[in-house]
Amino acid sequence: MTFTYRHRKQIFLAVLVTIILGLGSFFVYRTSFVQQKEEKPILLKKKESQKETEVAVQEEVRFVQVDIKGAVNQPGIYRMEEGNRVIDVIHQAGELRQDADTTVINLSKKVFDEMVIIIYTQEEVQNFKATKEEEAQVIEQCQQGLGDLQNDACIGEETPKEEKTKVSLNQATKEELMTLSGIGDAKADAILAYRNAHGGFQTIEELKEVEGIGEALFASIAENITL
Repeated sequence: MTFTYRHRKQIFLAVLVTIILGLGSFFVYRTSFVQQKEEKPILLKKKESQKETEVAVQEEVRFVQVDIKGAVNQPGIYRMEEGNRVIDVIHQAGELRQDADTTVINLSKKVFDEMVIIIYTQEEVQNFKATKEEEAQVIEQCQQGLGDLQNDACIGEETPKEEKTKVSLNQATKEELMTLSGIGDAKADAILAYRNAHGGFQTIEELKEVEGIGEALFASIAENITL
């Protein structure tokens, strides 16, 4: 009888321990499962947030079409990011040719859509300079006129040249006459006295008849005077 009671007690304790362990395992498993289930949407939200950020960054980058011609190795139309510079387009176009000249090009200028970039050769730049010099000479000749005939339609002058730089012998005040190189107080008075006595100057060469004004002085101021 004692053996049977002791045997039943051991069985009862074993079953009780088994039940307790089973319940403990169940609660541990359930708690872990719930936590994983709750954390999973958070991970999804993080992934979705990262994707939205990447899409936003991609949307902020804008592109433009740029046409580059001339002395580059691979001229053509290139798709560039907004904010790129002319030098970036040159890199895309296979760099400059050996005969390229960028002295008239702003390499740091930002590109824009439908922009056209022309890289000139050294020969072309030299031709530009020669043409500019020739143009300046032609304009200067036009402004000087032919003899006493002044061409008021020449480009580069908004008003007749005399009104800007030349002193009128027949209209200038004493102070204005004294702005001429070599004309001081006494010579200015002499010019005014001659003008009043003869009713004005008929030619600028007549100035040499004024006392104190010789050939050398007249030659030095001839370009700066008019009637």
